[in-house]
Amino acid sequence: MSPEEGAAAIAVAAIVLYAVFGGADFGGGIWTLFATGPRKEDQRNALERAIGPVWETNHVWLILLVVTLFVVFPTAYAIIFTALYVPLFLSLLGIVARGAAFALRHYSDRDTQLNAAAMRAFSVASLLTPFMFGATVGALTGGHIDLDGTDVTSGAFDGWLTPFALVCGLIGLLISAFVAAAFMVPRTEGALQRDFRRRALVSSVALGAVTTVAIPLANADADLFFERLDRWEVVLTMAVTALLGLATLALLARGFAQAVPLFAGATVAGVITAWALALNPNMVLPGLTIEDAATANITVVSFLIALPIGALILVPSLYLLYNTFSRDIFVAGQEPPGHP
Repeated sequence: MSPEEGAAAIAVAAIVLYAVFGGADFGGGIWTLFATGPRKEDQRNALERAIGPVWETNHVWLILLVVTLFVVFPTAYAIIFTALYVPLFLSLLGIVARGAAFALRHYSDRDTQLNAAAMRAFSVASLLTPFMFGATVGALTGGHIDLDGTDVTSGAFDGWLTPFALVCGLIGLLISAFVAAAFMVPRTEGALQRDFRRRALVSSVALGAVTTVAIPLANADADLFFERLDRWEVVLTMAVTALLGLATLALLARGFAQAVPLFAGATVAGVITAWALALNPNMVLPGLTIEDAATANITVVSFLIALPIGALILVPSLYLLYNTFSRDIFVAGQEPPGHP
């Protein structure tokens, strides 16, 4: 593996980690919007308590991705942010809006119009961001971004409004809903746990169905990407991912709560890894390859040396944070979190 390929693998790993941990964060907003039944306020309270300690921390994986692109693949960074500035702007707008709305909801009085409006804004922004990120991934894959060398010649609305890109946006939403519900299963008890188990089952089946539909749709709308889906490594990854998805369903059905988040995260990782293996060696289809997008070799090597040094500080800190707050168990009837 070349240094450039190693850096590209780090970028993919950042996408996986953001999809799993950031996706669970966004999914909390999705299920806040779609909370139903006699325990809908308990569902919302549990989600807010789970999100509260870690909601800003999850963006570290997005920062890692952006820094990797900016430092190692500046050509890809420039092309992506030029061709897809509209969905990326909407994604970032959603991140900022949901952060402000979450803070307002947390610190304002519960029975007010301001709090209700903040909850709606938080939920809608939680739908907007993963959908736009998914559409961006679909646009990079679909082959509709036109380049003249390193200059983008396609329009601001080309690529990400195609059928394939929009389905990828839906996949982004379902990934977030799936991992959020799956992560809440071992953190709840009783009737509240049954609520999240049902949501995890439904979103898991929906994710499997939509990712399956995306394959023939790629044949019609992203033919270059579709032609690469028969590579042995892609087929193997998709097969393993399907087995992981079925195992997650079995764990949910049989009530093995503690193992559900691990298998759900692995399923999401499989979906993204299969996409990345099919996209390889390109970063943007049809033209930009990893080699063409990379900067000077000395910069790439320096990045690969510096990253594990920083990880020695970052990873243990994140583990301590996640492990500390993942011990909390939520049940129906708890008071909502708020400013003391």
